[in-house]
Amino acid sequence: MSTPTDIAPRASYPAQLAAVSWHALAQLVRAPSHSRRAEAARKLARHSLWLSAAGAAVIIALMVAFDSTEIQLMPARGTPGLWPVRILTDFGKDEYVLSVLGVTLVALAFVAPWLHGTRRALLLGYGTRLQFMFLSVAVSVFVAEILKYLIGRGRPFVAGKADPFNFIPFEGTGAYASLPSGHAVTAFALAFAISALWPRLRVFMFTYAVVILLTRLVLLAHHPSDVVAGALVGMVGAMAVRYWFAARRLGFAIRADGTIVPLPGAAGARLKRVARGASAP
Repeated sequence: MSTPTDIAPRASYPAQLAAVSWHALAQLVRAPSHSRRAEAARKLARHSLWLSAAGAAVIIALMVAFDSTEIQLMPARGTPGLWPVRILTDFGKDEYVLSVLGVTLVALAFVAPWLHGTRRALLLGYGTRLQFMFLSVAVSVFVAEILKYLIGRGRPFVAGKADPFNFIPFEGTGAYASLPSGHAVTAFALAFAISALWPRLRVFMFTYAVVILLTRLVLLAHHPSDVVAGALVGMVGAMAVRYWFAARRLGFAIRADGTIVPLPGAAGARLKRVARGASAP
């Protein structure tokens, strides 16, 4: 969500807001410009292929050997003692996650015209990262919704029995929207996005994602293979969005071998410059 920092201070607030918003959109759809994007694209394709192949093998194995057994071990739906799990699982609900990210983005857009220079650059640097997180989740969820409709897998005990092979493609109702798990998609897309930007948060974020995954099993909302499929869709979707940003030099850099790494934020870059200056002979 970067934008020029030299918008005329005397311009009206609506004009500055429009300029900030337009530039934030334009930078996302501009042609890719990074000279190493081809290497990054090959690496993305290779990693996505291996991850998808391994994930598909695990999903099939779970369907055949474990799904039916696992859901019969879970507590019955409506068990009173599960209320903490019902609260916890909402932290992976796509509507809630996207709403928080979207509202924060809108708030940044409204505040940006009041700032100038370094403060505006710093704020909009955070905005670019929020855009990445928002789109990582949104794109992954969009793909998941299409897959749910096409696959039409019944949730646990739909039709009255533990049948992991209860499929009605194109059925289009919530009862037959089990594969992939939307909560798992959201949690793993968000976990990957935040970890890509701030690697030190990786353990915390993927612990959060696994906890969300487990709540879906305990609540009998999904089979084990559903949540693994959701994790796969969320990861691959966020990886694709990261490549999109890196190819346009937004929030990420691409190394010579195609590895995508986060760019330091405005604050981080400034602190590094100050530290180098302080330690210079």
